[in-house]
Amino acid sequence: MEIKLLLIATLLGVFCCSISRAQKEGNECINANAKYCGECIQAGAKCGWCRHPDFLTQGEAVSSRCDELQSLLIRGCSLADIENPRGGQRVLLDRPVTNRLKGADKLRLENITQIQPQKLAITLRAGEPQSFNLKFKRAEDYPIDMYYLMDLSYSMKDDLENVKNLGTNLMQEMTKITSDFRIGFGSFVEKTVMPYISTTPAKLLNPCTGGLNCTSPFSYKNVLKLTSDGKKFNTLVGKQQISGNLDSPEGGFDAIMQVAVCGDQIGWRTDVTRLLVFSTDAGFHFAGDGKLGGIVLPNDGKCHLENNMYTMSHYYDYPSIAHLVQKLSDNNIQTIFAVTEEFQPVYKELKNLIPKSAVGTLSANSSNVINLIIDAYNSLSSEVILENSKLPEGLTIAYTSLCKNGIVSEGENGRKCSNISIGDEVMFTIDVTATGCPKMGKPETIKIKPLGFNEEVEITLNFICECDCSSGGIANSDNCTLGNGTLECGACKCNPGRVGRNCECSSNEVATEDMDRTCRRDNSTDLCSNNGECVCGTCECKKRDNADERYSGPFCECDNFNCDRSNNLLCGGNGLCKCRECICEPNWKGSACDCSLDSSTCMASNKQICNGRGTCECGTCKCTDPKFQGLTCETCPTCPGVCIEHKDCVQCRTFGTGEKAERCEKDCSEFSLVKVKERDELPQPNDAAYPVMHCKERDANDCWFYYTYAVNNNTKEVHVVDKLECPTGPDIIPIVLGVVVGIVLIGLALLLIWKLLMVIHDRREFAKFEKEKLNAKWDTGENPIYKSAVTTVVNPKYEGK
Repeated sequence: MEIKLLLIATLLGVFCCSISRAQKEGNECINANAKYCGECIQAGAKCGWCRHPDFLTQGEAVSSRCDELQSLLIRGCSLADIENPRGGQRVLLDRPVTNRLKGADKLRLENITQIQPQKLAITLRAGEPQSFNLKFKRAEDYPIDMYYLMDLSYSMKDDLENVKNLGTNLMQEMTKITSDFRIGFGSFVEKTVMPYISTTPAKLLNPCTGGLNCTSPFSYKNVLKLTSDGKKFNTLVGKQQISGNLDSPEGGFDAIMQVAVCGDQIGWRTDVTRLLVFSTDAGFHFAGDGKLGGIVLPNDGKCHLENNMYTMSHYYDYPSIAHLVQKLSDNNIQTIFAVTEEFQPVYKELKNLIPKSAVGTLSANSSNVINLIIDAYNSLSSEVILENSKLPEGLTIAYTSLCKNGIVSEGENGRKCSNISIGDEVMFTIDVTATGCPKMGKPETIKIKPLGFNEEVEITLNFICECDCSSGGIANSDNCTLGNGTLECGACKCNPGRVGRNCECSSNEVATEDMDRTCRRDNSTDLCSNNGECVCGTCECKKRDNADERYSGPFCECDNFNCDRSNNLLCGGNGLCKCRECICEPNWKGSACDCSLDSSTCMASNKQICNGRGTCECGTCKCTDPKFQGLTCETCPTCPGVCIEHKDCVQCRTFGTGEKAERCEKDCSEFSLVKVKERDELPQPNDAAYPVMHCKERDANDCWFYYTYAVNNNTKEVHVVDKLECPTGPDIIPIVLGVVVGIVLIGLALLLIWKLLMVIHDRREFAKFEKEKLNAKWDTGENPIYKSAVTTVVNPKYEGK
C-alpha cells in the first residue's frame, strides 16, 4: 500500500511538467535506449519500466518499455506493472546537541554533542536528490587545547621575555571562556644545513655573535606537552634560549607539520577545540626551498619526533601549503598566526588558503599576545564551515544554510554561518544527488564535518541500480526462443551472441539480405519505411523525443502524430490518431474531427435552429441572410433601430448618464465596449470584414455622441468616442468687453467727426471774413473824438546843452 501511495505521489509530481517542455528538452527515458529495467531507472528519476509481458505493440522496441510515468499510463500500462523504485534515508544515530552550561556538572568529552544527526544511511536513485537537515550548536564551556609555537631566532629575543609569563596569565583569561583549558609550548628556528645556518663547529655551538650566549640551532623542539599547569609552562619557557640562523625566512612549516601529525607527543585530546598559535616576525620557507640545501625528498607528512626534537629536517623538504592544509584539516587544528606588522600581508594571503585560520598583529615585543589570542579565538569560533570528504564519482552535494537572524545562503556560501555566539543553533539543508551507479554498485561512505571540530556526520550511501523485479528473472526462459535469454521484468535479456525482442536471432545473422527483405513494404527499397531498423527480420521502430509520438506497424509505416489538426490540436482533440488517420469520437466527424454533429449549440431561444435564418453546420449556424449574425443568427447590426436599441446602454457605460445609469451593470453587459478618442478612429464599414453600423445619438443635455455597432465572430462590439459634442452657450465676458470697446470706439469716432466738422466750419467762416475784409471800403479821415494817448511836456529851463 505504501509503495502504491508513493508511486501515485511521484506520478502527480511528474505529471505537472508540460508536454511542450518535454518536446523541447527531449525525453531522457527514451534517449537512454534502455534494454533492461536497471538501465531504465538509472536514466532519470522520472523514468519507469513497464513489466507487463503484452505491453509492446508490433514494431515497438524493447526500450519502449522505458518511458516517463504518465506516458506509460497513457499507453495502457497499469500502475501496478510499472517499476519505479524510489530512494530514501534512515537516521542511524541521532543524539541531540548538548545544552551544557558553564559551571554545571562536567560531562565527559565524548558525551558533548555539537552536531546532529551523527550517522545516516541514504538510498540513492540516479537523478533523485535526497535531503536531510544538519543541526549545529556551539556548546557552552567546550574544552580547549592550545599549543604555542614560537620562533626562537635571534630577532625574537625581546618577545621571549614576555612569553615567559604567558602560561598563568593566559590561563586566567581563558577561564572566562572555558573551565577546561590546556596549554603547550614548542619552538622552531631552521633546518640545520647550509645555507640556512652556519655549519662551522663554533657556530653550531653558539650561532650568535657579540659575546651573546645562544643555544645551538634546531629545526623544531616540543618543549612542553599540553598541560593544564600554567606555572609549569612559565618555568619551562623561562629556561628557553634564543638561537640564530642565516637567512630571513624561517622553517616554521616543518614545525607546524610536526605539531599537526604528532598527536600523542603533543598531547592533543580528541573531542576538544584545538588551537595552534604560530608566533614569528619573519616569513616562511615552503616546498621547493629545500633544494638550496640539497634536500629534494618531499615532506612525507609523518611524525619524526625523537626526544621531542624533529630529526628529519635535513632529509625531507619543507611541506607545501596544500599539504599543511590537508593535515591541519584532518587533525581539526585551527591556526592563529601572531605576526608583526611587517609580515601581515604575507600571512593574510596564507590565511585565505588555510580554512579556519586567523591573523593577528603582534607587537614588537609580543606584549599584546594574550589579547591577540582571545580576539582570534572569538573570530574563529564564531564561524562554522562544513566540509565533506572526497565524493565518489557521479555524486554531488549541495548546501543551504539557515543562519542566525534567518539569513539563508546557497552554493558555496551555503556551507557556512558567521557571527555565531555560544549557545546559538544553526541549520543546514544538505542535498545528495547521484548521476548514476558506481562501479559494481557497492555502498560508499562519505563524511561531513565542521572545520576545526572533531565531530562529523557519517553517511552510508546505497545505490539503486536494479529493479525489484530483476531478482525474479527466469533464466533460459522458453519465452526467449529456446532459452536464449533471461525473462526479466517482462522482457528478454538475451544471452551473449543473441539479439531480437525474443532473442530469436544470432548476432551473426542480423545483417543478412534475406532478413532485410522481410522489412521492406511492397518490395520498397526503404527498410522499415525509413522509420526504424530491421532486427532479425522484424522492424523495430524509431523513438521520438516526445514520448506521446510513436511509429508503429509491421513496417513502421504508421504513426500517431501526422493526422490533420484543428485549433492546433491533433484531431481537434476529439479523436485518436491511428496510422495517420483520425478516428473521431461519437458526435464528431471530419478529417480533423473538428465538425460537431450536435445541433444543440445552434438552437435559438425560440426553439428554432438558427432562428429559422440559417443552417447548422458542425455545431455552428451559417446564416442564409448575410445581414444577420450571431451564434443563432439573432443579430442584425445594420437593421434600423439598432442605434436606438443600444443608445441607453452605450450612454451609461461610457458616460455614466442616461435612463439606465443606475442599473447599467445589470442590463448592459451583452456587448464589449471599446473607447476611442476621435471619430476618425471608429471602425469604417469598408475597412472591416463584418458589417458595421454607425450611430449618432443625442442625450438629455442636447449633447451628441458617436458609436459603431457590429458583430465580430459572434461577439457584439461597440466602439464609442469618449467625448460628448455639446452646443456651446454665449461667452458673456467677451460680449461685454466687445460692447464696451464698441461704445468707446463709437464715441471717439463721433467726437472726431464733430471736431472735423467744426474745423471745416471755422475755416469757411474765416475765409468768408477775409474776403469781406478785402472788399470793404473804410473812411480814412481822422476821428474827431480821438485823443492821442501821448502827452509831450517841454522843460522851460532847458537850454539845449
